[in-house]
Amino acid sequence: MLVVGSTLLVLLVTASQLQPASKGYGTHQQLGLPPCTVTALFGIRCPSCGMTTSWSHFVRGRFWQSFRSNAGGLLLAVASTAAGPWLLISAVRGRWCGWVPSDWAVLGVGLAILAVTVLDWSVRLLLG
Repeated sequence: MLVVGSTLLVLLVTASQLQPASKGYGTHQQLGLPPCTVTALFGIRCPSCGMTTSWSHFVRGRFWQSFRSNAGGLLLAVASTAAGPWLLISAVRGRWCGWVPSDWAVLGVGLAILAVTVLDWSVRLLLG
């Protein structure tokens, strides 16, 4: 709980230090990472293109821009904002705070985020 909660909060803080890329993706390059391989090789965005940009908009309260960059990224940022502090508080207390997550609940949230990410990507491919 401590490691996952801390990681989620570090990712949110990191996103707050990055300037969202104007084209909707590519913000990750500010971290020294290379451009997306799928985009470089095939000229299309991959399913995760725009995730970092989405988080960078999200932490600034620009939810529409976050959604437009990557809808799955917006959902992942929302889930991380809720889960990060909850996991840290639970870790410090040594027991779950408020709600004990079931495997099915965690799987359901993960699959929902994955489905939205793939749907968002599919729409981008169809619309060009």
